[in-house]
Amino acid sequence: MTSSEPEQNLESPEPEEAAPLRVAVIGSGPAGIYTADALTRQRGVPVRVDVLDRLHTPYGLVRHGVAPDHTKIKGVARALRGILEHPHVTFVGGVEFGSDLTREDLARSHHAVVYATGASVDRRMGIPGEDLPGSVAATDFVNWYCGHPDSDLERFVLDAEEVAVVGAGNVALDVARILVKTADELRHTDIPQPVLDVLSRSRVRTVHVLARRGPLQAKFTAPELRDLMKLPDVDVVVRPDQVDIDLADVGADRPGLREVAKASRTNLKLLREQAERAPQGRPRRIEFHFWTRPERVLGTDGVEALRVEHTRLDDRERLVDTGEHSTLDVGMVLRSVGYAGVPLAGVPFDERVRTVPQEEGRVLNGGGSRVPGDYVAGWIKRGPTGVIGTNKSDAAATVRSLLADADALRAGVPEPVGLVELLAERGLTASDYQGWLRIDEAEAGLAAELDRGPRVKLGGWEAYRKALGRG
Repeated sequence: MTSSEPEQNLESPEPEEAAPLRVAVIGSGPAGIYTADALTRQRGVPVRVDVLDRLHTPYGLVRHGVAPDHTKIKGVARALRGILEHPHVTFVGGVEFGSDLTREDLARSHHAVVYATGASVDRRMGIPGEDLPGSVAATDFVNWYCGHPDSDLERFVLDAEEVAVVGAGNVALDVARILVKTADELRHTDIPQPVLDVLSRSRVRTVHVLARRGPLQAKFTAPELRDLMKLPDVDVVVRPDQVDIDLADVGADRPGLREVAKASRTNLKLLREQAERAPQGRPRRIEFHFWTRPERVLGTDGVEALRVEHTRLDDRERLVDTGEHSTLDVGMVLRSVGYAGVPLAGVPFDERVRTVPQEEGRVLNGGGSRVPGDYVAGWIKRGPTGVIGTNKSDAAATVRSLLADADALRAGVPEPVGLVELLAERGLTASDYQGWLRIDEAEAGLAAELDRGPRVKLGGWEAYRKALGRG
């Protein structure tokens, strides 16, 4: 090459970065946020993630399901916060899927949609009197003490001296614990002030926890059980005959015994130790009733009692009635017998198991074929099982399927419209992550004003709108 010849650039030009894969995640609880995390952590496919929620606040059950006195579990929110602050993740609050935006709308703005809406309604007991005033779902009670904006903070009065909590899971124990704690014990939690005021006037003295099966079949965990047994001024009463069980008698040759024993042995040990302790005549008490199934809620204008039947397992391990019945003189019944998913507009739904039918996170229609661009994660995918951390691996599995489909997804929506444009078309004013931070700041300010802990939840849609500058 001579000096008169033009200089050539021999370096290969940098390849154009592919247009990002745009993913909408419906639901900002752990499953939804962990989905966003899995999408942004991978490096093979550029992505932009919009996390949509009908609430102005993120974190789902971490915020509106974890009991206010479980501050360690609430610490999960700090990790979730970091994910929402990723530059390729956008939080979009105050937008409800199915009414504000439809699946057809999102098909214009995103290559894929991941449904992570959880299991938000309670299962019913299916017994006479269940709808009497004073017989309510534990989910409603949890929403109340967690300050969910849908909940009327003046709803509960707590003027019954005895309450029945039906269920043997962690939620049932949470509810029982909150019912017997004093307002002073909850003062430095984030429980809304109107709820704290109601609890300060509570007349509840005895909480009956009913489990239709035995202690080996109970779903609550040892830490929850220990929390109950450590409560000051509360007698926890366990009948010795109901925990007099030899694990060897369960049948060592039966499949699954090892898992049952591993999950239940600590619980059984704790319950046996508690059964040996005589009640001390403390101001409040929690009584466990295993092998007890609600039969009928009694009352005319409200709950006056609960009739129960006593149960056992037959030779084939089926739950059967013993023929013995009794009555508990309770003035309130809280059922905590499981959660169920809610159908989503335009999305396949299995009414039998109350989840979205799927295969490896890909949504399936009624004929078993894949629905292009539709994915699912969390409880609406697998049912209400596992702990908060279970959603991380579950979301990662769904994201693997989604990324494997990336090329086909891009081809399906070659030029998506922007979400801001879509919201403007619908006349919607969404809140964003900065809006959530304003709510967060308002709750910290309220705590300081009331001389309570680091945060006091606002509670109520109007309070949120005011914090967002819309009130």
